Amino acid sequence: MYSIELKIPKARVAVLIGRKGSMKKFLESKLRVNIRVSKEGDVLIIGESLNNLIAQRVVKAIGRGFNPSIALNLMRDDYNFEVIDMRNFTGKSKSALFRIRSRIIGTKGKAWKNMESLCHVDIAVHGHTVAVIGEIADADLARLAIEKLMGGSSHGNVYEYIDKQRKRIDQELY
Repeated sequence: MYSIELKIPKARVAVLIGRKGSMKKFLESKLRVNIRVSKEGDVLIIGESLNNLIAQRVVKAIGRGFNPSIALNLMRDDYNFEVIDMRNFTGKSKSALFRIRSRIIGTKGKAWKNMESLCHVDIAVHGHTVAVIGEIADADLARLAIEKLMGGSSHGNVYEYIDKQRKRIDQELY
């Protein structure tokens, strides 16, 4: 038996546990692990090593703001989970962090929705992080595109980049 300790935001504890403990029980039975969650957001996962790592990814994704139904995709081998810390681009400046978050989300969430649609991924912006869940090539493309946005590229140029890369990926698959 192995154990992994991690922390999730207090506001996400209820989502991890689920209504009447349903999400926690589902994860425990599906992955054959034991999950202990404190009110403060401390999580302890006990089980076999591979199942612990899968459970850790799902718990982290829920902690980063994903709906549990989306986070459960991480139990599949062909799905990846990327977390980008916006502070790597902004430093300690709160105004720069706000500006970068605004660029990623866009007016009424338009940029966020466009990125999800173009890259075929799910994106969550929570606190100082942007997280991506999707098939491996798609998640990698979304991460690169988000990093371009955070680096100052215009939305149009980023969408064009995604389109070109998407065509290249599709050609490689067929």
